[in-house]
Amino acid sequence: MHTGTTPDAPAPRAARRLGSRRWLAAVRRLGARRWLAAVQLLAAVRPLPRPHRRPAPVRPSRPEQLRALVAVLDEAVAVQTAADEAVAACGEPGPVSRDTARDCGQQSIAVHRLHARLQDLGTTDPDLVAAQARAVRLLAYDLWMLRASMNLAFTVRPVDRTEAARLRLNGLGRPADDLRRLRDSLRAELQDT
Repeated sequence: MHTGTTPDAPAPRAARRLGSRRWLAAVRRLGARRWLAAVQLLAAVRPLPRPHRRPAPVRPSRPEQLRALVAVLDEAVAVQTAADEAVAACGEPGPVSRDTARDCGQQSIAVHRLHARLQDLGTTDPDLVAAQARAVRLLAYDLWMLRASMNLAFTVRPVDRTEAARLRLNGLGRPADDLRRLRDSLRAELQDT
């Protein structure tokens, strides 16, 4: 195949891109066809440099994953006490104070952050993944309960039905106990390892 270039013709696009005088001189001396064959031979003998690949991240061991999960669950159980009180305060008879609204909002933020941290743990052990998923669901319930209690306590147009539902609020309920039991069982497993 003849490229139609002579030694006096302009250099091929690859050589022009390189912009080196040595390459241009070599192309003129060898001719475009021979220069292309030399580049192909050089590429076949010496492969192009590969980009630097990072080594695969080292997966944490099961005890390390368990320790991280228990640490987040410890914080979640600690936050649940204040969240439980905030939900119960929304259900007290009479008008609900602004302090209760602030407390519910702060507890909602704290539970939301723990929920996000729990989801981002990145556990890989199948048993711990199942425990993590269960804890995420239980914290999502706590978050929903905080928001629902605020909606019931600070509704724009209170009706008898919403007021009756608000007065039945007395805390987070059984899911909070389930989260505490899950944390305790994982902590016991951690102490056994």
